[in-house]
Amino acid sequence: MTKGTPPLVGRDARSDLRDIPEATVARLPVYLRALTALADGGIQTCSSEQLAAAAGVNSAKLRKDLSYLGSYGTRGVGYDVEYLRFQIAREIGVTQDWPVVIVGIGNLGHALANFSGFRSRGFRIVALLDADPGLQQTEIGGIPVRPFSELGPLAREHGVAIGVISVPAHAAQDVADQMVAAGISSILNFAPTVLSVPPGVDVRKVDLSIELQILAYHEQRKAQGEPA
Repeated sequence: MTKGTPPLVGRDARSDLRDIPEATVARLPVYLRALTALADGGIQTCSSEQLAAAAGVNSAKLRKDLSYLGSYGTRGVGYDVEYLRFQIAREIGVTQDWPVVIVGIGNLGHALANFSGFRSRGFRIVALLDADPGLQQTEIGGIPVRPFSELGPLAREHGVAIGVISVPAHAAQDVADQMVAAGISSILNFAPTVLSVPPGVDVRKVDLSIELQILAYHEQRKAQGEPA
């Protein structure tokens, strides 16, 4: 390191030798959201206890999670909110632009296409696709709905790496297969089914009915006077 060169931090400092645990990765976006809220509130520095409270975790877990990224806190001062926000955003890859395609423009797909928070978090919807001719050529947020058959050319044209599936369960596997064939290597699946994908393709499943059933379990335990 030459004189005057700042020390490497975050992922560069680790040289990718140590993976971050999946549970920690799942919490990093929560920390990023909490830091954004603190920054919007004009807070420039915060303690681990403040950040943990804003994120809804305990401070020991937060400090352990952040230790995988590097040492960003200052004893007696805390964390620089903007700096830590940038480091986490860089670590999870949202300091760059990610083109996204959504397949299935029913009620859920329509709502996802209209969600304004994607752009501010580094995700740009480049294509909306559906097999229903009645939906094709309509527009959502200025983006036309195109035939599903155009998935491959559109994915290659925009360099899409992330695809969102919001089709019925019976159609989800075929959509996933065609996404993989088009070079899409990360899939967010809202269909209530388990997808089979080759190694190297990541799938995150969002099942709203399961989340509601978990809440129903907790409500039932509370009604029975038992700890959930």
